[in-house]
Amino acid sequence: MSALQIFVVQFTLSLTLFSLIARWYVVPRLATLPVQDALIPLLFLHAFRHMGLVFLLPTVVGSTLPEQFALPTAYGDLLTGLLALLAIVALRCRWPGGIALAWLVNLVGLTDFAWGNYQGLRLQVALGAAYYIPTVINPAMWVAHVLMLWLLIRQWTRRPA
Repeated sequence: MSALQIFVVQFTLSLTLFSLIARWYVVPRLATLPVQDALIPLLFLHAFRHMGLVFLLPTVVGSTLPEQFALPTAYGDLLTGLLALLAIVALRCRWPGGIALAWLVNLVGLTDFAWGNYQGLRLQVALGAAYYIPTVINPAMWVAHVLMLWLLIRQWTRRPA
């Protein structure tokens, strides 16, 4: 198997496993909560995206990681994580902008993932010791993004006219 084939197998299996966990254990519990409360555990996962700053550490990812991948991916993750933390506080305190912040986390986070995946495949990046991020952590965060979108859209469509 090539490195790309191994990556695709690992990503797909992780995505499948996190999707099953979400479907069987997470969704039934979140569906019973008010949207502000249901979003918080999903946002906590994204609050850890500051870990993407590891892409700026040559001692972890190697010295050949292209800047056009490393910089936007690292800072996109940091921004997403900071927005997630702010959204958690806003939702927990029932601030009026909490739901809007959750939408923003999704917009910024999904854009960051799309760009990082595109650049990573285009540039054939080698992540060194950070290989676990796209093969284990990112699939969990993709599932969390989908669940947040489901909650946000469900809440938006159930609003009275």
